[in-house]
Amino acid sequence: MFAINRLNRDEQGQAALEAAIILIAFIVVASVFAFAILSAGSASTEKGEAAIYSGLEGVQSSMNVIGTVIGESTAANQVNNVVFTLGLVSGGEPIDMSTTNRVVLISYRDAANYENITTWTVTFPVHTDGAAADDMLEEGERAEVTAPIPVALGPKTAFTLEIKPPSGAVLQLNRTTPAAIDTFMDLR
Repeated sequence: MFAINRLNRDEQGQAALEAAIILIAFIVVASVFAFAILSAGSASTEKGEAAIYSGLEGVQSSMNVIGTVIGESTAANQVNNVVFTLGLVSGGEPIDMSTTNRVVLISYRDAANYENITTWTVTFPVHTDGAAADDMLEEGERAEVTAPIPVALGPKTAFTLEIKPPSGAVLQLNRTTPAAIDTFMDLR
């Protein structure tokens, strides 16, 4: 009987050892699963971030209007030309503003008309290329665009000019001619 008691007493330590081994195994398996879940979460976060940035790139306009929009009148009581200055948004890609390639499209729209303006002109009052000036609108440069209006705009006429760059969102200029037409006027 003494031998059986001694044998049982020796096995009590094994139960604690088995429990410790099982506990360690559970911790290892749990850490592997946690690593797999965190890795999947990181990958999906990176894909979501890439989708957001590509969406912003398509929605953001690549250029903006700097300063006021001026209306020019060469005939009595009507606006014939609209003059505005464009610049790139911060970090925007250069845009070809040449009038021969016509990469940038300008359209006129009002309540009764929609027409593409094909004879607009551009000058660069601010150029960062030095003596070798080109027709690319680059960061820090300004392009002054003169767009002839295809219809006679009288007083208090609302209209929209759409500037469509090759990439990015369309830039819309919603303006109304003033009540009194002068030679040069600020269109608001």
